[in-house]
Amino acid sequence: MYSADIQKLPRHYLPADFELTDWDSIAPFFTELEGRVLSSLAELEQWLRDVSELESVISEDACWRQIRMTCDTENKALEEAFNFFMLAIQPKIQPWSDRLNRKLMDCPFTASLDTYTYFTFLRSIRKQIDLFNEANIPVIAGLNVLQQQFGVIAGKMSVTVKGQEYTLQQAALFLEDENRSVREEVYLKIAERRFQDQAALHELFDQLLEKRNLIAAQAGFTDYRAYRFMELGRFDYDHATCEQFHEAVRDHVMPLVNQLYEQKRKKLGVDKLRPWDLEAEPMGTKPLRPFANPSELIEKTIACFTNLNPFFAACLTRMRQLGHLDLESRKGKAPGGYNCPLAVSGAPFIFMNAAGTLDDVTTMVHEGGHAIHSFLCHSLPLNGFKEYPTEIAEVASMTMELFSMDHWNVFFSDSAELQRAKEQQLERVITIFPWIAAIDKFQHWIYTQPGHTHTEREEQWMHIIEEFTSPLVDFTGLEKYRRVLWQRQLHLFEVPFYYIEYGIAQLGAIGLWQQYKKNPTAALENYLQALSLGGTRTLPQLFEAAGLSFDFSGPRISQLMQFVKAELD
Repeated sequence: MYSADIQKLPRHYLPADFELTDWDSIAPFFTELEGRVLSSLAELEQWLRDVSELESVISEDACWRQIRMTCDTENKALEEAFNFFMLAIQPKIQPWSDRLNRKLMDCPFTASLDTYTYFTFLRSIRKQIDLFNEANIPVIAGLNVLQQQFGVIAGKMSVTVKGQEYTLQQAALFLEDENRSVREEVYLKIAERRFQDQAALHELFDQLLEKRNLIAAQAGFTDYRAYRFMELGRFDYDHATCEQFHEAVRDHVMPLVNQLYEQKRKKLGVDKLRPWDLEAEPMGTKPLRPFANPSELIEKTIACFTNLNPFFAACLTRMRQLGHLDLESRKGKAPGGYNCPLAVSGAPFIFMNAAGTLDDVTTMVHEGGHAIHSFLCHSLPLNGFKEYPTEIAEVASMTMELFSMDHWNVFFSDSAELQRAKEQQLERVITIFPWIAAIDKFQHWIYTQPGHTHTEREEQWMHIIEEFTSPLVDFTGLEKYRRVLWQRQLHLFEVPFYYIEYGIAQLGAIGLWQQYKKNPTAALENYLQALSLGGTRTLPQLFEAAGLSFDFSGPRISQLMQFVKAELD
């Protein structure tokens, strides 16, 4: 039923050899689409397919420019190619896209489109019309370029440990070292290296805030939060629901985090936990090293996915054949990891910074879940149908982390190491929630307090991070680093407000894992069925298709956390 034998979308509207070089190369297609007479429902549906084809080609071109730039932030030609698209092409596309959106909504045959199939698509079109403002075009263009500067700054960060230079991702391996003094030394080196750029990152963030606040004001919104919630398509929850989530994490997750850290303290045999102890094991316990290099990581992930569901493995195999994987950590490469859907190719691109840790395994299967989502949606007839909510996108990835655990023996042949890996994964399922809540709550404050100073920003961050930090971890002497700890989170710079999705999705992933523990076949089918719908259903409907309730209240979070804790115990 599900196939990874994915093919590029055939061209029916654009010439087969068409390449996007500049605005003039695509302008005639926008002109024709706007001027085309639509005399029937069939002609409208054909018009929608042609618009979708044009959108797909433009989207993939933009994605490749970003992929190439993040793979090598020191290559000025790649940076210029990305900037050219964002500054010289994208701003000219936006008013034409708005005209096509209005043409669709004004067409008398739009009312005859199947309501069930087109509801979310048309809702998204109306949202785009509401958000569009001609004055924002140059501001958004500048913002798109400016956001990438975080990767440029962070990509240059490195530290020297034992006489050798490491990226910060590579250096993080030493935080698992059994020698506490080594862990402390490396933690402080990483913190100090980040701190060297704290002023530059503050300045960059100020520029981003200025542009974002201006965009919201020019679009007629009270603040950027209100604008961004609409832009992200958050039709099914609001800021009050987010605040409910923050409170639920504080009340129902923090007590479990405290239990886990007390167990960690006793296991390590220390009087007080320090931040460089949180990834460590007792003396004599070697850190988990699930793979030696990126090629081994992909080989083992494919083997893991084969045991879980051969279709999952076939997706990664296809991506490897196409060269759609860049997994190693190296200097000059942007930080983080992502799966980038490619609208024409179908097979997406996975980018990450692997250094040989369990975290890398988690990242690989996480991005693999995103990739499978992309494969499942490729056959949907319109590009707009593939624009699924970010919350369900993260369900796809986070569920894969939990589903795949039963097959991690390909990474850990030793049964004791396998058990340690599973324990660490389940601990992180719990301990990730406070950071998610802190980052999200911080953003709510930032964008509803325009004109705040750097000092006020840092003070508010300290107030929030204290609320979501276990009192069992001693940060004495590290205050200057803690005040700017938020700067390590690239989402704040590149994709504002995109973070609570991880929390909502983790709840969905735990719910699917509960299903999997009872009936693996049924759970996998629910997973595949929900993801195959793309963005053609509302977020609650997508959760329902996966056999889940769209609920992140205190009682629901408490119940799911207790389930994870029981599995961990």
